[in-house]
Amino acid sequence: MSKKAAKPSESQVEDQPVASEPQGEHKLVQVRREKLQKLQALGIDPYGARFATTHRPGELRAEFAENLQVALAGRIVAWRDMGNSQFFEIADVDGKIQCFLNPKSVGEEAFGIFKLLDVGDWIGVAGETFTTRTGEPTIKVTELTVLAKSLRPLPDKWHGIADRELQYRKRYLDLIASERSRDIFRKRSLMVAEIRSFLSERGFLEVETPMLHGVAGGAAAQPFRTRHNALGMDLNLRIAPELHLKRLLVGGFPKVFELNRNFRNEGISRRHNPEFTMLEAYWAYADFEQMAELVEEMVCHLAMKFCGGLCIEHRNAEGELLKTIDLSRPWKRQDYRSLVEGIDPQWFARTPEDRRRRAAELGVQIGEDLVDHEVTQQIFEKLVEEKTDNPCFVTHVPTVLVPLAKQNRADASVVDVYELIINGQEISPGYSELNDPLVQRQRLEHQAGEEVQNIDEDFLEALEYGMPPAGGIGIGIDRLVMMLTGAESIRDVVLFPHMKPLPKAGGS
Repeated sequence: MSKKAAKPSESQVEDQPVASEPQGEHKLVQVRREKLQKLQALGIDPYGARFATTHRPGELRAEFAENLQVALAGRIVAWRDMGNSQFFEIADVDGKIQCFLNPKSVGEEAFGIFKLLDVGDWIGVAGETFTTRTGEPTIKVTELTVLAKSLRPLPDKWHGIADRELQYRKRYLDLIASERSRDIFRKRSLMVAEIRSFLSERGFLEVETPMLHGVAGGAAAQPFRTRHNALGMDLNLRIAPELHLKRLLVGGFPKVFELNRNFRNEGISRRHNPEFTMLEAYWAYADFEQMAELVEEMVCHLAMKFCGGLCIEHRNAEGELLKTIDLSRPWKRQDYRSLVEGIDPQWFARTPEDRRRRAAELGVQIGEDLVDHEVTQQIFEKLVEEKTDNPCFVTHVPTVLVPLAKQNRADASVVDVYELIINGQEISPGYSELNDPLVQRQRLEHQAGEEVQNIDEDFLEALEYGMPPAGGIGIGIDRLVMMLTGAESIRDVVLFPHMKPLPKAGGS
């Protein structure tokens, strides 16, 4: 590069070549270690300490004004070396801003220290704001503080991390390289905070219930098992908080919710992670229809606040439009039976054997161990649920599928529930909660079969003290964020998804 000093007004920061240099990453790490030693020899602590800031990089850029005295900290993410004029950008997860320094502005000693830095290092800067002739908000640096020396080169700015698996295993690199990932996880955190605010404003009280359960209840799922050594007892990581939240209804809390983790020892897929975030809320004296209205209002509120409207575009990595999800209200409501009959009008008139044959004709694989109602559910999941993008409340599901919901008074074969389908997957179930302790016992005993030890007797006893009629909802937060951000996989919205261990070096 030319050693001729450039005026600040002519700057436009570019990437300093790092990972693409021909000597390879190992050589680059060695060069950085040598710079680290030089900093230490100069009496500079390369891993800094407290640094007082007045702004964050993105905040200052968004609210930029000239002639301000500012102090900021961030990672060097781009650098143009023009001899005695140095232009670089510092950034954190919320944004970046350009900085300029030369020997005159910081002094020869600090300028020499700066030349020992690299893209990826964390620094603190103080100085005065100005705008270049090209209109770029910039800080003229007068003080420089080294906060952390990076010993490895960052991912290439333009190509990021091409390996999707590496994105998930080393999320910190993905967040450095990918603006989209940073945006998704910022939105996720803000959405969760907004959900809490939304419910609190409507009188719901946030509570915390145990994650270690003696009996894994509230859902049909395989739990993770552990052991409490001091008590000498086996425990399960919870699969759902439902039964404890209902105990709070018994105790007199009329509106409660919990936003926390559930754990299910089952498969991992594009839509499933063994550890996932769930919202459950219960509203005394309400029913499933009121809960549906609540969820519809909440999701539309989130879309308006964080997505700019009710039409959510899903695009691939190349930016091509895949589909648009329309959340315009009112959302469709249709009962389970009619949706299945939309696939085959004669479905429920067929014998169980004929249903299996018909499923094969429709291209749906049915396992030999599935009972008849599970065959129907497979048809629903594959040919209805997975093909439904716009919101649909699927109502009046067969009783056998939902043992914790209240039976419909007009049709004893179904329960008063909804299953909200958006983006080809269930986002939220909602019930008119079953509060008859005798019927609840019958349902749970039927579900448990010979495994009566899996029945939560303490919950059934609590119901016998009287639980008010109530509506309840669950919302899969990970799936909701997927839908609202256009993410393709649950791993794209979970900061640290579970991954299969890598083989050890030299292993098979």
